[in-house]
Amino acid sequence: MASGFFAILDDIGALMDDVAVTSKIATRKTAGILGDDLAVNAEKATGFLANREIPVLWAITKGSFINKLIIVPVALLLNAFFPVAIQVILVLGGFYLAYEGVEKIVEFLFHRKKAGHEVVAEATVDAAAMEKAKVRSAITTDFILSVEIVIIALGTVLDRSTTIQVVTVSVVALLATIGVYGIVALIVRMDDAGYHLIKKSDNKGFRAKLGNVLVKALPIVIKTLGVIGTIALILVSGGIFVHNVDFFHGILPNLPSIITEVLIGLIAGLVALFAVFLGKKIMGAFRKA
Repeated sequence: MASGFFAILDDIGALMDDVAVTSKIATRKTAGILGDDLAVNAEKATGFLANREIPVLWAITKGSFINKLIIVPVALLLNAFFPVAIQVILVLGGFYLAYEGVEKIVEFLFHRKKAGHEVVAEATVDAAAMEKAKVRSAITTDFILSVEIVIIALGTVLDRSTTIQVVTVSVVALLATIGVYGIVALIVRMDDAGYHLIKKSDNKGFRAKLGNVLVKALPIVIKTLGVIGTIALILVSGGIFVHNVDFFHGILPNLPSIITEVLIGLIAGLVALFAVFLGKKIMGAFRKA
């Protein structure tokens, strides 16, 4: 009886050792997309009132956990019974990410200044509705990025047992959510930490200087993350096409892969943007008819 119990413990220990090794490899493989995930989600989790930052971030984090709970079992099942569906889902997600990235660029380049009455009208729009819309957008983007993280992690353990696959992918998914949104939480609260340091030091000494740096750095960090997040959207989408569509393999062999992925992401985003514009025009014509 005792020997059987210790044998079980030994098996569990061996499993944990295997999971630790495979999780380390999978995390290293997904490091690039995790960096992009951080940049994108940090940009999406900002721009709210100070007292709404943490509640909004928590709402997005819960959405991210739910995304992982959906994606992990579905990815494992599809990989076992219908692997081609994973590529289709990734490509569709690539178009969505490309659309989001290119839409931001187009809005920045062709954004017109609003008249005073338009600004006032926007200020009267239901803030709660706007917040919910931004949270939904952030969770949708997280879903697509999570799909790629899970697929990459799964790809590192395809030759291992089903148990190892399930535990490794689950660990990576959990670490991705905790790590990314934990860092985002630290970023969005930089100014509060700075104000606290200034207040505690009576605006004197090293702590006060550090507090002022944190307060002044936050807007720069947010703007920088906005730019990086937009580039990341396009780069990730281009990478999805390059790695999952045979036509794009080695399409521009003389260019660095990162340039190729950015170009493909931009083209995919423009196609998606035009398709959305055309769809809105057609729907508008039907409504008028």
